[in-house]
Amino acid sequence: MDAATTAKAKRWLEFSAPVAAARATGRPIVALESTIIAHGMPWPQNVQMAREVEAVIRNLGAEPATIAVLGGRIRIGLADEELELLGRSSNVLKVSRRDLPAVLASGEPGATTVAGTMICAALAGIEVFVTGGIGGVHRGAAETFDISADLQELAQTSVAVVCAGAKSILDIGLTLEYLETHGVPVLSCGQDNFAAFYTRDSGFPADYRLDEPEAQARFIRAKWDLGLQGGVVVSTPVPEQDAMPREEIDAITDRALAEATQQGITGKAVTPFLLSRIKELTGGRSLAANIALVKHNAQVGARLAIALAATKT
Repeated sequence: MDAATTAKAKRWLEFSAPVAAARATGRPIVALESTIIAHGMPWPQNVQMAREVEAVIRNLGAEPATIAVLGGRIRIGLADEELELLGRSSNVLKVSRRDLPAVLASGEPGATTVAGTMICAALAGIEVFVTGGIGGVHRGAAETFDISADLQELAQTSVAVVCAGAKSILDIGLTLEYLETHGVPVLSCGQDNFAAFYTRDSGFPADYRLDEPEAQARFIRAKWDLGLQGGVVVSTPVPEQDAMPREEIDAITDRALAEATQQGITGKAVTPFLLSRIKELTGGRSLAANIALVKHNAQVGARLAIALAATKT
């Protein structure tokens, strides 16, 4: 994106007072998505989770910036009542790259996905983004061609994405193959293998294991300094005490996928349906794991943001 285009794009941004203050003083900022609030968890757990995640980041010395589209503006940092609005409303649109122009032009409320949040974070100059799990290649994609826009965004937008791996409802092997093809490095923190959202170990190795935020920051800065555009995935597993057995979650996921197929659920509606159905089938244990992993990811992301800020010259 050239300088003129970037300047035009930034006219659509609106920073909260705390985020603006952090930018002015050089305090590290961590981007957070809003789809997890509007579409990923039920109320009131979604709003409580959002508040707790922001508090985790602040307590470690960085500034959280939850991103959404409200009133025809890309909002970088939200007030408490805006988190509540996203968590309670049923008419919040899901905003990925394709959807940003439509939602901005219409003025309707929108919650940004991983891809949407990466775009907005990059426009705002934020280098680190914390989410639950990235999207990827869906199971059965050989027939449906259902591949998350998150993967293509990682290939072209230079933001580090801290996550608990890819959502376990996906074909993780093919997701990693796609990332490799597009030159997206996958780092693992805390173990050798890529994480799998509700479960700690996907069974697939990450490209590199880097446990310390300083080492992660050096790797990421070297990539971008060389002009190698695109994101970096930083995978860290769900805390052991909150993890679910892989065999159990796989069986439940297969059942939920079959139900989605029977009901004709496709496209952007698939992931919210699966997350909700898996919550029901696990008696709420999957939701508890989801909340725990996001809070843990926030710790890793805040430390990375601080370390990455120290590498700037």
